[in-house]
Amino acid sequence: MVDETTGANDDRPVILLVEDEALTIMDLGDVLEDGGYETVQCASAERALGILAARPDICGLITDVELSGKTNGFDLANAASAARPHLPIVIVSGRAAPDPDRMPPGARFIARPCTGEDILSQLKGLLPC
Repeated sequence: MVDETTGANDDRPVILLVEDEALTIMDLGDVLEDGGYETVQCASAERALGILAARPDICGLITDVELSGKTNGFDLANAASAARPHLPIVIVSGRAAPDPDRMPPGARFIARPCTGEDILSQLKGLLPC
């Protein structure tokens, strides 16, 4: 995992992973790192937006829909897309179905149950880096 304030420690692409379930974020972070990515991890949309603003090296976003804080993953994805229109975004949820009006352009939705490899595969399909 990359420290959110110091930046990447090597040349691997950096992915922002937003999930408030500790085991899920650890497992998915491991899958992403084994897949060749560095991860910056946080549990809330509010924190994620601050990280995105401070870290131009982030080249992808994976977010759950249900998050800690007041903002959900759909709102985070839309705010991230507005700030960085070409940012690849994967939204994951076991509860909320994707309302097309809530999905930012080009974002992908994955329904749970799914594996970390499923999420990694969707991410790789979106990433230019």
